[in-house]
Amino acid sequence: MKILVTGGAGFIGSAVIRHIITQTNETILNLDKLTYAGNLTSLEDVASHPRYSFIQADICDAESLDEIFSAYEPDAVMHLAAESHVDRSISGPANFIHTNIVGTYTLLEAARRYWGSLDRERQQAFRFHHISTDEVYGDLLHPDDMSEDVTVLPLFTEETAYSPSSPYSASKASSDHLVRAWSRTYGLPVLITNCSNNYGPYHFPEKLIPLVILNALEGKELPVYGNGDQIRDWLYVEDHAHALYTVLTKGKIGETYNIGGFNEKKNLDVVNAICDLLDRIRPGATSYRSLITRVDDRPGHDRRYAIDATKISKELGWEPKETFETGLMKTIQWYIDNKKWVENVKKGTYQRERLGLIK
Repeated sequence: MKILVTGGAGFIGSAVIRHIITQTNETILNLDKLTYAGNLTSLEDVASHPRYSFIQADICDAESLDEIFSAYEPDAVMHLAAESHVDRSISGPANFIHTNIVGTYTLLEAARRYWGSLDRERQQAFRFHHISTDEVYGDLLHPDDMSEDVTVLPLFTEETAYSPSSPYSASKASSDHLVRAWSRTYGLPVLITNCSNNYGPYHFPEKLIPLVILNALEGKELPVYGNGDQIRDWLYVEDHAHALYTVLTKGKIGETYNIGGFNEKKNLDVVNAICDLLDRIRPGATSYRSLITRVDDRPGHDRRYAIDATKISKELGWEPKETFETGLMKTIQWYIDNKKWVENVKKGTYQRERLGLIK
């Protein structure tokens, strides 16, 4: 296949591309606008591969998308381009509405025009895979809120009703609805996946796990929202990349698949686990736990997410390879071993390089 990947310079997108280029025979065109979170140095290992190419473009630019579809003639689209940081969506929601909603609409229309131009055989083989988040479902019952009447904690399934809490999750919920509407109204062959929290190498350091790792290594405070009892299901990014390719190639058209890591953890427990691993491999004068600092909780903070990944497991045979402990150790070691990548991100060097300001 020739696969068009949007947002391929981002955290999850770059993991998908590295997986497909190194583990399959497919060809990739990476389409990315290269916002602050788009980092081509995350793709250095595959950048020169003959089955990989890159084009800088905006999914909100319909004319550019038409030209790209016409020139590249993809067999499938994997749509990962999105604004994704909840805190940023609270302080500046406009970019999230524009990229996640308008951008997805524009891409869907470009894909529909292209798909409509194909012969019947290629139309039937075409796939539009929309990658989304578990945050569209809102939050779940927290263990602290259980009563005698409720003895089993619920999980997000593919049938869970949407109830987004933040501008980010609302914009992603909107994009999911658009994709389903384009499938039902126009017949566009779509697949949707909703994933739990990802972590792993090349993660932009505004997110919890890389932020805590890097702050700890520098002796800085480790911020924890509120009492740190928010629960998330953690999925190693390379396991997610494998799952996405599995859905693209084996999934049933029109279906949604939830992808989770089977690793529910309180945020404070995640921070403590990072501190404890660093105490073992990079011991300091005192435990890294002494750096933990409580900060005011953010508005509308969901208390618990948890994915039921039974469907993708039973129907497509996918299971995560990493436990939270093995994945976290790999992640910490990667950040220790890749100081240059970290420094380039912190200094914005990767952005200046792509603009030609430095060599």
